[in-house]
Amino acid sequence: MRSTCLSLILLASIATLIILAAKAAVAAEGLNNSGSAGLYWSTAKEEGDLVRTADAAGDSSLLWDDEDEDHRDFDAGGFSSLDGMLQWAIGHSDPSKLKETAKDVQRWSPDELKKRHVEIKELMEKLKMPSDAQLMRIAIDDLNNSSLPLEDHLRALEELSLLVEPIDNANDLHKLGGLVVVIRELNHPDPEVRTISAFILGKACQNNPFVQKQVLELGALAKLLKMARSDFVEEAIKAVFAISALIRNNLSGQELFYAEAGMLMIQDILSNSSTDIRIQKKSVLLVADLAECQLENGNNPGPPFFSDRFFLRSVVDLLASVDLDLQEKALCAVKNLLKLQSTEALVFKEFCGLAAALEKIRQQLQQLVKEEQHREHAADIETLRGEVEQIFIGKLNRDTQFPT
Repeated sequence: MRSTCLSLILLASIATLIILAAKAAVAAEGLNNSGSAGLYWSTAKEEGDLVRTADAAGDSSLLWDDEDEDHRDFDAGGFSSLDGMLQWAIGHSDPSKLKETAKDVQRWSPDELKKRHVEIKELMEKLKMPSDAQLMRIAIDDLNNSSLPLEDHLRALEELSLLVEPIDNANDLHKLGGLVVVIRELNHPDPEVRTISAFILGKACQNNPFVQKQVLELGALAKLLKMARSDFVEEAIKAVFAISALIRNNLSGQELFYAEAGMLMIQDILSNSSTDIRIQKKSVLLVADLAECQLENGNNPGPPFFSDRFFLRSVVDLLASVDLDLQEKALCAVKNLLKLQSTEALVFKEFCGLAAALEKIRQQLQQLVKEEQHREHAADIETLRGEVEQIFIGKLNRDTQFPT
């Protein structure tokens, strides 16, 4: 109840700032209760297209979700939820004015809040704000329109990258024909188009087994693996992000990743000192996730690559980085790799030089904890480093006592 009340207060505060502008927009366009113009994102569409699309479909689900009891009361002519309205309104409000108005709104009575909510809803219906489904369809249509300039295609992709964040929208992307189109754009000659397309796939796949399965079945993984080696840094970053989102906690996706020599790609990224550090961070974090998934599924031997000494050294070598974030992610990966049955402590000690690397980090962190700006982070990393060291010593003792 308190959460709903606060949301209404925030919404009413925003409404105080936008309501006059919205009315002015209505008047300027000559709209009335039966008006047919609408707000939309893509400039490639005529104003009437949105309304005609909704009218032709005759599907109320394009405007709101009748089954969503929590959101139905707050729906406003096309926003799928109160959150959607708030995000849009906040993005179009002046923060200082919003803060001042919020103070006044807090003194409003429940009846005044309710009245303002009704007024907002009526305005949104008058403006015929399109639903997320309509916006996704428009963006997909633009991408399928080869006569549009590159600028419009990029704009459509940017819109999709925002629209696929809610899991329901991500789940609808394939049904609307969007996944096939976005995957097709991975082959576009323009690197920016490929980059945004990979980003969309990554966002849609995050913690979403349903979309992961669809993307894997459509064969996107092989293309993403090639993109991860791109000389265009942003493309490579987004490709690794998409790969990680696609196969995380997905055993069938991981099997395909191993079969497509994905681990070799990761090793090349980690061992190449000229690789952008952002790509290395995402890659070593993926290693940590894959090893953790292996542990959670019975700690079986797993793919041979996990015990490859050159691969293990490429991970351990990252501990020498001066970047604390990369160092921390590498420690997480080493920690999980040490726990695997297939890895050998002596390889970590003699070939990878793990003991020396851990000692060097300890000395480095001792200096950093003296600096106020790094103290807290350095202390956290030292805790993690100590855990890795204990696991390493324990594994080394077991391997030397009971050699395989």
